[in-house]
Amino acid sequence: MLDRVFREEAGRLTASLVRLIGDFDLAEELVSEAMVEALEHWPSQGVPDRPAAWLLTTARRKALDRIRRQARYQEKLALLAALSDEASSRPDDRLSLIFTCCHPALSRDAQIALTLRAVVGLTTQEIARAYLCPEATIAKRILRAKQKIVAANIPYRVPEGPELKTRMDEVLTVIYLVFNEGYLATAGPTPLRRDLVLEAEWLAILVTRLMPEEPEPLGLLALIRLHLARWPARLDTSGRLVLLQDQDRSLWDRRAIGEAIRLIERAAARRHPGRYQVEAAIAAAHCEAPTWADTDWREVVDLYTLLLAIDPSPVVRLNRAIAVSHVDGPAPALAEVDQLAGTLDRYHLFHATRAALLRELGRAGEAAAADGMALELTRNPGERALLEQRLAMSEPTEA
Repeated sequence: MLDRVFREEAGRLTASLVRLIGDFDLAEELVSEAMVEALEHWPSQGVPDRPAAWLLTTARRKALDRIRRQARYQEKLALLAALSDEASSRPDDRLSLIFTCCHPALSRDAQIALTLRAVVGLTTQEIARAYLCPEATIAKRILRAKQKIVAANIPYRVPEGPELKTRMDEVLTVIYLVFNEGYLATAGPTPLRRDLVLEAEWLAILVTRLMPEEPEPLGLLALIRLHLARWPARLDTSGRLVLLQDQDRSLWDRRAIGEAIRLIERAAARRHPGRYQVEAAIAAAHCEAPTWADTDWREVVDLYTLLLAIDPSPVVRLNRAIAVSHVDGPAPALAEVDQLAGTLDRYHLFHATRAALLRELGRAGEAAAADGMALELTRNPGERALLEQRLAMSEPTEA
């Protein structure tokens, strides 16, 4: 309970305090101190009716104490005194913070790490786990990013005019990464992180409000909402992952699917296709199919071909090969997948895909070896359970 409250509120509180005091480190420190105080009092006194307001008030009090001990405290004291409970959820605060974190003066790796830490509230350990980096590396990356923001006097604001459009790609990339980590967690006790997907949805909403005429934010928002619409069917009653072909489609939120498709149509009307619009169209093709057998795989292949022209990445090629297997069969698909061995050898879904195709071709031994490699490369508990089940089924039984 407390962990959930802290995770949900950390980013909002930090954003509000950064806006007012202009100091990342101090804002994070104050929020951490407020949470420590909550851990000391709430277990005995009970969680307050409005935990976010309690944390904000405590952090504000601590900030006031700090500012009283510093020079030029009168100006900031007045700003903090005016901070209301509602200020902690003001969208402009978080949007300003994410644009600051995604400033082009920072490297892409630094942008991602700082946004996940300051805006989303992931711990340094969680970020390190997600990107398979040592925790110390991520900590240094975040520290250097904060120092560069101060040294370069990067403003804490949402850019305007042409600058806004040039910064959009970085912002959308970070939101997409937050969504991906929630859709299928890199590691941790649960296979899915709905809290992160909802966080990504909210950030995408803020960007669409800021740039209502831009199609790519609409595409990203549609993509996120299509996956949220399928969320109730993604785990079984035991908390295990359910693959798309096995999901109970009666559990899908058809109203939400319809709304997401209308977002895609709004984006398409701008006649400027992009990565997120195409990914949303692919997700829509799956959501509109009444059953797995009714999936229009030729349309899916065509959409992946379009996506490949926009984003010629190995992962997109892998996903297109999966769609090809449903149109032309496993042999041509496996030939395409095997061409990616040099670039995706450390990617678990590359090996899991090879295993599925090899199994369809009757090459059970090679399939088991590929599943074993995939198992070594993933820390997601849901994926590990599926792979372990496949390996157990492939083992010969004694006579």
